[in-house]
Amino acid sequence: MTTNTFDFIGGDIGAWKVISMDSVSGLPIENVKYIDILPNLTNNLNKGVWTLTGFTSNVRYAEKDEREKLIAVHSDLGRPQANYAALIPIRKTESWWAMAQDERRKIFEAKSHHTETGLKYLPAIARKLYHCRDIGQPFDFLTWFEYTKDDKDKFEELVKSLRETEEWKYVDREIDIRLVKA
Repeated sequence: MTTNTFDFIGGDIGAWKVISMDSVSGLPIENVKYIDILPNLTNNLNKGVWTLTGFTSNVRYAEKDEREKLIAVHSDLGRPQANYAALIPIRKTESWWAMAQDERRKIFEAKSHHTETGLKYLPAIARKLYHCRDIGQPFDFLTWFEYTKDDKDKFEELVKSLRETEEWKYVDREIDIRLVKA
């Protein structure tokens, strides 16, 4: 059985050891020592301290040429040398969601250059976006990144540049969780 829905389980066991957990904006979540990522199955034995669930989907804001550029240079998750990771749950404001799709796209790409910014850091930094707004989770997105020790500075640049964009004015809750393979 395959699934496109996954549980990010924070607790005392897991494949990824937490280095730091910072509430960038909004309410924090309870600190944990480890995070595990498992397919969302009703019989997950590791219930942890908290579980965030998200699903993978099609690329929603990228246009065809942007999508082709991303596909051409992306890295897969699970590279053996990528021992570092970040889980960044994000919730956007209700004013963001009240906008029409084309209005959000204009802020996302035309003003904030989200895709263009991300392309600068590929393939060094692998990324996967999980959607969770539509399934009643406390966040809209769970963004998972993997990278090597040598690319830690590049990751910091990426996060800093995205947080300085107009798009980030619409983020009302963000948790930055840094990890290393356990």
